[in-house]
Amino acid sequence: MTLRHKASSCFELLTSVRFAAAGYVAGMKTILVGYDGTRSAEQALRRASELAHAFGSRVVVVSVAGPDPVPPDGAFGLMPYYDLGAGASAERRTDEELWNRHRAEVQQLFAGAGVDVEFAGVIGFPVEEIVEVAEQQKADLIVVGTREPGWLERIFGGSVSAGVARHARCDVLIVHTPAES
Repeated sequence: MTLRHKASSCFELLTSVRFAAAGYVAGMKTILVGYDGTRSAEQALRRASELAHAFGSRVVVVSVAGPDPVPPDGAFGLMPYYDLGAGASAERRTDEELWNRHRAEVQQLFAGAGVDVEFAGVIGFPVEEIVEVAEQQKADLIVVGTREPGWLERIFGGSVSAGVARHARCDVLIVHTPAES
């Protein structure tokens, strides 16, 4: 048994005890994970898998593809903006290639985990879509990864994990990616 495996077992035991003491075990039926293919999102998937395995929960993985930018003919031709109006829904593209890649990565990570997992590919803005799918699925917990924000994110508060934590109506677990050695 490696040190990492021991640490993982200890984490599962401590997590089970903490959640059981808080009364979460019977109530945590659905865990939703925001996934974008990054290292931090993979870490969030691993943590959700551990929790789902410990509590017998099902996992719903959401991959959000951004909306198509509208040609820059309205905002002084400088920057694209996004059109999510009712008329645009018929012309929205589906990002099947992205979703197929993410679905394969999710299936590979959950293979042999003994956890029920569903995949949902949606189009929109990540914070809004993750929160909306969590409400639709009646999620008890949302798990998202985070990374060190850039200077622009620090100024404007553009972090998806922070936005989800602000807007979600259920508990949110923000998983930090360990520093590379």
